[in-house]
Amino acid sequence: MLLRDPEVWLRDSGESLDAWLAALHNVPAVFLVHAAEGEPYLGRTGLIRRRLLRLLAERKHASRMLNLREVAQRIEVWRTASTIETALTSYTLARRHYPETYARVLRLSKPPYVKLILTNAFPRTMVTTRLGGRSRYFGPFRSRAAADGFEKAFLDLFQIRRCQEDLEPSPEHPGCIYGEMRMCLRPCQEAVSKEEYASEVARVDDFLRTSGNSLLESTRASRDRLSESLHFEEAARAHAMLEKVQAIARLSGELAANVDQLHGVAITRSVEYDEVSLWFLLKGCWQSRRAFSLAATAEGRPVPIDARLREIAAGLPATLALRDRQDHLAILARWFFSNWRDGEWIPFDSLESIPYRKLTNAIHRVASGKADTPTRGALGL
Repeated sequence: MLLRDPEVWLRDSGESLDAWLAALHNVPAVFLVHAAEGEPYLGRTGLIRRRLLRLLAERKHASRMLNLREVAQRIEVWRTASTIETALTSYTLARRHYPETYARVLRLSKPPYVKLILTNAFPRTMVTTRLGGRSRYFGPFRSRAAADGFEKAFLDLFQIRRCQEDLEPSPEHPGCIYGEMRMCLRPCQEAVSKEEYASEVARVDDFLRTSGNSLLESTRASRDRLSESLHFEEAARAHAMLEKVQAIARLSGELAANVDQLHGVAITRSVEYDEVSLWFLLKGCWQSRRAFSLAATAEGRPVPIDARLREIAAGLPATLALRDRQDHLAILARWFFSNWRDGEWIPFDSLESIPYRKLTNAIHRVASGKADTPTRGALGL
């Protein structure tokens, strides 16, 4: 991910450290303090000058407080204007300088997902915090409890197994309570063929892949058909089922989706007064910051915001490196579910279906300061 150019102090340059610190703006930033040997010190703060004065102050008496003044050979400072920019800048630098321990350095906790294990001969679901393999992942969720609650609720709509054993189907298999309650097709007891079970798994896969829309559409169509044919009792049951499916779909929250189709854009403030920052997320992967000028003109005439947004979208990469997606989604979940979230988030299904009107309105709100802002000190978390 591309970073802004940092403000730099070098011991060999002859510039006074105290004079350099005094000239720094006291704003949110991410910084690195390099010593002659070893790993650099990475930090982030809401007030960069105050933080560096604590770390680099000249002390006449011994103190337990960390002091890097004598070892600092190079200091780099990246100004940031939002919690997303702070998080992504810190992540990029940590991956560069702490390739083996960056997750611990950043305290980057992985959010939970509901996983449909498609590699199993008799697929089932589970809640996990790891992405990988040929399976379907739905999330991220705010908490493990939220993921468990959604998994339990949506499985009531289908008849795939909930047991975790490696099945060896046999008519003598004892089965389980879900089979007795007709909430499972009982593949363990060979009550259905592999093909019949695979058909039910395909319905579950469609439900997760479409965030519940596949079942909503089929249930709604069934209700309307029954109503038109004057089968009102059956139509009422179909309507009750529709309401149940809608309630279960809402349990997934505002963010959870099939991670292969998790797209969106965060709109935040910028360190430049006449622009905002656009942070696109495609297939669960953050893209480099796109600066959006609020005063763009061409040949002396203002350029429509819609046209400029479409130009930015057209320049987004067609292929993505997905190896870092688990980390990127962890950063998204931390920002989205936090009480210090700033800016705005707009999801979309594909680059062809970006809601440009919503995006334009969000840009105006962020630029005018009417969007959500973080609580004091949040940028230093």
